[in-house]
Amino acid sequence: MKVKDIGEFGLIDRITKKPKDKDILIGIGDDAAVFKTRKGLQVLTTDCLVEGDHFRREWFSSAQIGMKTIEVNVSDIAAMGAIPKYVLVSMALPNNIDVEFVDGLYEGMWKTCEKYNIEIIGGNMTHSEKIIISITLTGEVDNKNLCLRSGAKPGDFIFVSDHLGNGRAGLRLFQEGIDGFEKVRKHYLEPKAQLKTALKISPFVNSMIDVSDGLAPEIKHICNQSKCGAIIYKDKVPISDEVRAAAEKLGEDEYDYALFGGEDFELVYTVSKENLEKVNGFLVGEITKNKKISLFSNGKESAIEEKGYDHFF
Repeated sequence: MKVKDIGEFGLIDRITKKPKDKDILIGIGDDAAVFKTRKGLQVLTTDCLVEGDHFRREWFSSAQIGMKTIEVNVSDIAAMGAIPKYVLVSMALPNNIDVEFVDGLYEGMWKTCEKYNIEIIGGNMTHSEKIIISITLTGEVDNKNLCLRSGAKPGDFIFVSDHLGNGRAGLRLFQEGIDGFEKVRKHYLEPKAQLKTALKISPFVNSMIDVSDGLAPEIKHICNQSKCGAIIYKDKVPISDEVRAAAEKLGEDEYDYALFGGEDFELVYTVSKENLEKVNGFLVGEITKNKKISLFSNGKESAIEEKGYDHFF
């Protein structure tokens, strides 16, 4: 059996073991790990960006690559209701790359770190045939604000923080060499973590996750961890006019972008009826008792079978 036969999430399931240390509250299976220290709850996440997969030098400036590396990790910390603190940067670089390119990477990282009051405190460098950047980011969270994928309850309403589909639409525009659609292209090149929103709503939501793999897979992650199901209302999924126009130009389905495209880095969260007035965003569905994930459209309910982004497919 090959890794491609089971995919990213099948591989994660295969290697996951329950932590033995009682101070580890959350291990593998959420946006970040959570553990107790004498100072309170600490949050830890890591992400790896690989040239040709997560970015291309002909599309991104070096500063934009640096910005993205920090933003996508802050997005994971935000989804836990936590405040990002310290970052380690490990990089594998071709030995013939211009030093000025590396300067640009760090300018982008420093700029984004300053925005979130994060400090780069170390890392590692080595040689590779292409650029690989691995970020490890720590955070802190009060127990009352901690958000997990496992907290959704039947009857919860499902919200997203803003419009979806920009990540996939932007990628497709670059792949096909189509000009215009500047807002979509900029969103793809410079994604932003929704930290301010996450910290505002975290005391009032039952579960939360960031949209890195597409709306449908993220809701599936919540349901798997919470042992429940969901109905997604297709006509309520927020998609901007420009994403719709880009999809039309490409001859593709804008809902595929939003539901399965990924790299939007918005937030998906579930909210009880009692807390509805305490959160903002777009209501896109409901949590149900059964364990099915369904899409409701044109008066009909159908099972969702498509997958989101998977690194090994």
